Amino acid sequence: MFRLLFPGIAFALLLACASPAPAPMHGATAGTAPDTSEEQTAIPERPFPDDSIYALLLAEFALRRGAYDVALDQYLAQAPVLRDAGVSAHATHLAQFMAKEQAALEAVQLWVELEPDNIEANNTLAILLIRQGRAAEALPRMAVLARSGEEVNFPALLSGFGELDPGRQDTLAQGINQLATEFPANVQLLLTQAMVLAEREQFDSALATLEQLFRQQPNQSQAALLEARILLAQKSPRPFARLERILEKNPEDTQIRLQYARLLTATDMQAAQQQFELLSAQSPRDGELLLSLALINRETGDDEAARTYLQQLLALEQHVDEAHYYLGRIAEHAGDSEAALEEYRQVEDGRELLVATSRGSIILIDKGRLDENSAWFDRAREQHPERAEQLYSIEVDLLTRGSEPEAASRVLNRALEQMPDSNSLRYARAMLAEEQGDLALMESDLRAIIAIEPDNSTALNALGYTLANRTGRYEEAYALVSRALALEPGEPAILDSMGWVLYRMNRNEEALDYLTRAYAAFPDPEVAAHLGEVLWVSGDTDNAMLIWKGGLLKDPGNAVLAETLERLQVTTMEVGLPADSVLGQDPLEMTP
Repeated sequence: MFRLLFPGIAFALLLACASPAPAPMHGATAGTAPDTSEEQTAIPERPFPDDSIYALLLAEFALRRGAYDVALDQYLAQAPVLRDAGVSAHATHLAQFMAKEQAALEAVQLWVELEPDNIEANNTLAILLIRQGRAAEALPRMAVLARSGEEVNFPALLSGFGELDPGRQDTLAQGINQLATEFPANVQLLLTQAMVLAEREQFDSALATLEQLFRQQPNQSQAALLEARILLAQKSPRPFARLERILEKNPEDTQIRLQYARLLTATDMQAAQQQFELLSAQSPRDGELLLSLALINRETGDDEAARTYLQQLLALEQHVDEAHYYLGRIAEHAGDSEAALEEYRQVEDGRELLVATSRGSIILIDKGRLDENSAWFDRAREQHPERAEQLYSIEVDLLTRGSEPEAASRVLNRALEQMPDSNSLRYARAMLAEEQGDLALMESDLRAIIAIEPDNSTALNALGYTLANRTGRYEEAYALVSRALALEPGEPAILDSMGWVLYRMNRNEEALDYLTRAYAAFPDPEVAAHLGEVLWVSGDTDNAMLIWKGGLLKDPGNAVLAETLERLQVTTMEVGLPADSVLGQDPLEMTP
């Protein structure tokens, strides 16, 4: 979807809300105790019931003593009883100060009911509704602000728009359009309309809406950024023309230049580098800019420049984990594996931890330093126990890929001793056991998973396929795969398994139907091996050859395909054709 091109716009506009921000308390700021002076806590005089007077006094004394929970409970209880705007406002402010959004929402809804035109109440309610993903309900509150002449941040309505179901998207879009007819010259509404159209990939309509906006504010920066993203998506020859004009007039606007630089990375790395260098010259200690420059230089092949920027980050103690990771990549690219290992070891946390650990592990396994590799993962699990399961999975996967199945098996056994309830690790051990020919352990692990998760389609499918492929227990296999297929009717892997089970049961015509559907959805070499075999034994050798050719072109060394051809005594030379006569052919367009 197009939203991937401009995720920052709605969020940035939401943060930079132009409408008045609601006060956490009368004169209070977040994290500061609310003022409980006479002036701040006074409630307009009116005849209150005796019970309510006692409750309000209790709330005031609780406030003075810092017992905010007690005070809030009293105000929330009294607000619907008294139906007094001042009490509702006070409850709203206190709930906001305490960061209790649901309580604040409850209080402000009553406040708006009692004072429908109150600017602060409507603004607060709109913000809280948007935070809860109820933007369509927030729109009427924002309309009140607009009618009062307030500057309203309508694009905030689109926070999370892409995650709404189509019906809720339509409702919100219709509400925005209706309000736009009332305020046809409202720049923020025009921008919001354009953003909705862009999200739905109605690019020409979005650009037309932006033109209306630009007639009023030719240099509106958020609109210019949106226009650039749309023109990029349309592969326009000059997508940044307006942004460049804005920067010519406002060369010190670092926010626009930063967005412009980021957009340039999609089309012109050198131009992007120039913009980032300008920004970095203005803010030489900005770690984000230094990291961006390092990555751009890596992308353009200048590892030496990238290394310089990364070392600056280390000197500034900013983005330390990222800097060590990318210095490791640079060392690895230069063939200095020991230097790479040293950098990877210094990655302590963050999103780079797992990938740095993985790359270091590949180096160690390749060098046969398995004990060192094991110690590395043990240390990582000790430092990050919350990631222990994930780290075990990575270690096993890398050992398996590195042709160290026995070491992988030992790791899995140890992992399951520590985490006996981990179905992902148990499944990994089952698959490894199958590769090693230990069908008893494989079946035991898969059945243990199914006992805990009867609807685990992956385990059902794996056990059913293996029973059909490696044993004569076809009826059991059929029952298992049928259960998996009922859970995920269109999953290609399960369609392939069902086709293979039916083939093993000599139901070839039915098998071909499932295998053909599986291959159409996922033309994998293993599926090609199965479909080709059933075609071959059914006498359709021409189409079998064509399917196998497609599989060989994708993966000439595929083990399942190689075993199939060897068992059926078909050589790859018999299957193969000159590349130019096969490339581009769809194997499903089989000869009649």
